[in-house]
Amino acid sequence: MPTSPSTCSRSWSISEDSLRRYVFHASENCIQELLSASDSNRAESITHVDDGWKVVGMENGVEISKRRSGSFHTFRSRWVLKSVSPQKFMTVANAIDAAKEWDADLVEARYIKDLEENLSIIRLRFGERSKPLFRNREFIVYERRETMDDGTLVVAVASLPKEIAAGLQPKQNNSIRGLLLQSGWVVEKLEHDSCMVTYIAQLDPAGWLPKCFVNRFNTKLVMIIENLKKQVLACPTSDGT
Repeated sequence: MPTSPSTCSRSWSISEDSLRRYVFHASENCIQELLSASDSNRAESITHVDDGWKVVGMENGVEISKRRSGSFHTFRSRWVLKSVSPQKFMTVANAIDAAKEWDADLVEARYIKDLEENLSIIRLRFGERSKPLFRNREFIVYERRETMDDGTLVVAVASLPKEIAAGLQPKQNNSIRGLLLQSGWVVEKLEHDSCMVTYIAQLDPAGWLPKCFVNRFNTKLVMIIENLKKQVLACPTSDGT
């Protein structure tokens, strides 16, 4: 879909088949990055291998870590959710529900296109009253959900390249198109119908913001696990409880 120069400097018109192949490949890489981050956290406590992650704090039982990845740190949070099954957590573990927890002033959250049953393109748009990282910003992201052979559940969410995103959804003149470089959940089943949730986020909000400010705010971003847990506990199970 072509766009005018006023909406985006460049855009790529791409067939649905090509888009599906690109997103499948990109999301496969994201899934492997998420699994690696989850595994390294477990291995670090056993072997004390320095894999670049540094624990920066504990908040309400959630361990928060960071690792330098280019200009913007990648942040990780991890928490054991007792009496919450992986399947129940996954009822709210998606890009739209997470965006609602990032910022109450989410203006729009909608699915643009379903490429496969577990692979979708989503638009997230935030208003002028939003927090600095999201104020007047929009994100065009893919979301892929997979179950690994060992039962581990993964949700991978990341922005499409700007040129592809512009071809799918022209940017509004009054908004800034940010980049969710990588994010997602790894949900591992534990005993007693509980689960271990690891959440990863690396965000480039675009526009002018000091990188130190962005990195500080990202530590708050990964705390959405706590808010998502509240949503999970409020959701009835299949048996009505």
